[in-house]
Amino acid sequence: MRTAHSVAVGIIAGGALLASTLSAGASPTTPATASARGVQTGAEEFVVSFEGADRAAALQAVTAAGGSVVDVNEAAGIALVEAADDSFLTEVRADDAVTGAAANHAVGTARPGMPHRFAEERPTAADRTAVANNQDAGGRRPGGGGGRNTEPLADRQWDMAAIGANPDGAWRRATGRGVTVGIIDTGVDASHPDIAPNFSASLSRNFTMDIPEIDGPCEVATCIDPANVDDGGHGTHVAGTVAAARNGVGIAGVAPDATIVNVRAGQDSGYFFVYETVAALTYAGDAGLDVVNMSFYTDPWLYNCDSRDDYVSGAVTDEELAQQAFIRQTVIAGLEYAHERGVTLVAAAGNGHTDLATPTRFDATSPDYGAPPAERTVTDDCLDLPSEGPHVLSVSAIGPSGAKADYSNYGLPDVEISAPGGWFRDGFGTDTYRIPSNLILSSYPLHVAIEEGLADANGQPTDDFSVSSCDSRGRNCGFYTYLQGTSMASPHVAGVAALVVEAHGQGNRSRGFSLDPDVVGQILLSTAADHACPVGGFEDYTQEGRPATWNAACQGSTALNGLYGEGVVDATAAVARR
Repeated sequence: MRTAHSVAVGIIAGGALLASTLSAGASPTTPATASARGVQTGAEEFVVSFEGADRAAALQAVTAAGGSVVDVNEAAGIALVEAADDSFLTEVRADDAVTGAAANHAVGTARPGMPHRFAEERPTAADRTAVANNQDAGGRRPGGGGGRNTEPLADRQWDMAAIGANPDGAWRRATGRGVTVGIIDTGVDASHPDIAPNFSASLSRNFTMDIPEIDGPCEVATCIDPANVDDGGHGTHVAGTVAAARNGVGIAGVAPDATIVNVRAGQDSGYFFVYETVAALTYAGDAGLDVVNMSFYTDPWLYNCDSRDDYVSGAVTDEELAQQAFIRQTVIAGLEYAHERGVTLVAAAGNGHTDLATPTRFDATSPDYGAPPAERTVTDDCLDLPSEGPHVLSVSAIGPSGAKADYSNYGLPDVEISAPGGWFRDGFGTDTYRIPSNLILSSYPLHVAIEEGLADANGQPTDDFSVSSCDSRGRNCGFYTYLQGTSMASPHVAGVAALVVEAHGQGNRSRGFSLDPDVVGQILLSTAADHACPVGGFEDYTQEGRPATWNAACQGSTALNGLYGEGVVDATAAVARR
């Protein structure tokens, strides 16, 4: 960890809320009461920018337009505002002190039957039935956590063997000690036995507030979760891949001695709104974090355009276009802020099996919140954020065979590197086809597993897609589940980035290390294992049961191509002496 940029002040700059009474373990940058953010009032939330303008005048303009300031992020020059008047945006934008404004989200506008945002990363009912009906047909994919790896579930971690993150590989030189990794996600369960040894309660923050209409009933009276819980599960799975501890329980992460910092920006349901996302990014910079992982996109738009000319087909209102342009402006500013303060930024490329190199992109999912989605085709000038933002390493996913997973986005120059993300349908024609261990096994909150039916009331797995692991005395048990996605690939790269910071950075294990994020990125890309395009120039997924539209053309060379970027991340090569 680098020395924080005036951390006590940075906490305020990263998102100082006007109400500051805290529950135990809660973030000092989250509201104190549910009523402070409209859960009881039904008001809409807006984000107002005063970047480069007069802050005081901008906040006065908010009040004059009928808004109430909930929070001010001085670092980003934005304010979180509540207003119930439909004319608020029109009035506040008319003031010269305001440089931009857009909706953050509206309470009570969730669509009936809205799915969990990360549903595609979870095994389907059909997948589970197929495995249950095929118990005798296939085995478990060999893991290979390394001959000296004592973790009980290391033999299920093919992903760590694939990138050399084990005692016989990268750990001979670096394990991540003295390096901080921020998990910008749905939260992190600090009580999990593989997370607890590496979790920093003092650095962790929660920038969100539960929205019952999409997240379900609030777990605490204020609807503000402490910064040490994860009621969505996604963030804990990501955190385990990055830095699960070597402690004789479960698994070990890529960087098993790195410090895990929960920088929560995601709702329980998996939505990431712009204010919370930017607050997390500016906090990461102010707190001196070395690496952050971002396995999400900023809602409600999959691609954010800033010109009507970017719409090839489909309708867009002036307000929708203004919101997209505002998201671009503020998220990119947040990424720049974090990068300038030494944070290496890593993100998932996305699970839409989309060729990002084509000049246009089809989208039928946006907006995914607040209004029904509509089909549109937009140009590639419209950005998926944060993965297509500046200074971000965008990661595609491979399966156990090393081939690009069918679901993974791809295409140059967006995809820069690839990593294990799991692929259930890998191994077609073999006894490893459609088995749980083709996915990525990592830590998962037990209470979420029980709620989702992954575990029974006694905490035992209900099928082969999950496993429980205890220490040698049968105590200190943790729950683990298999997931797949670029969300699972990205933390492998974030973990290797942590190893790189330790191996090549300035500092020591007690005070922490630091390394310019541009240098970290250069090392990761230059040491990645080259991966050639498939024979014939494209991956054909029809035999795995996918339509031909999923087939992926591979453009480029063995050293650099659209499916794998610079290649597959290689932890052993990345930490080698230079």
